[in-house]
Amino acid sequence: MKVIKRIQYNSPVILTYALLSLLVLGISALTAGRSNQLLFMVYRAPPTDPLTYIRVVGHVLGHADFSHFLGNFLLILLIGPMLEEKYGSVTMLIMIVITALVTGISFKVASLGSLLGASGVAFMLILLSSFVNLKRGMVPLTFILVVIAYIGQEVYRGFTLNNNVSYLTHIIGGICGAVLGFYVNKTRMVKDDDL
Repeated sequence: MKVIKRIQYNSPVILTYALLSLLVLGISALTAGRSNQLLFMVYRAPPTDPLTYIRVVGHVLGHADFSHFLGNFLLILLIGPMLEEKYGSVTMLIMIVITALVTGISFKVASLGSLLGASGVAFMLILLSSFVNLKRGMVPLTFILVVIAYIGQEVYRGFTLNNNVSYLTHIIGGICGAVLGFYVNKTRMVKDDDL
């Protein structure tokens, strides 16, 4: 019992996100994937369908199987808590929701397929992590290297591989991380100057 009392829920947004996604995966398994199709998968649907708007954000909770879930959340659980500590839980939640919206809408407009999974959020966190030590007027070399490595790799894969992976979502998630990283850090630097 003492061991359980010593376990800290150190990253509420990231941990809750992971647990909700695991719950959604379990419900999907029980419903043979129908719950994913209903609520957690972006695909072309008429704008009159009210669930379309839930799916545009909810797709980041759904996963095809445990391997897909694990592939995304090992990375999210590795990077996310550090970023949540730096930026705060509210800011982290806002960044995840913005990334979900942007990737969901972009996929809906640009693709005829379907999308589910947290890979856009994972790529947002990867790019965002390169801004942890941002200094005024400087562009972190880590940011440049991450952009070349991760985004370059996804562009290459998008053109050369023919599989069910949405490289567009990875790229857009990474772009969200870059834009949000610059914006949040610039805003913080302006606030620090005002003090």
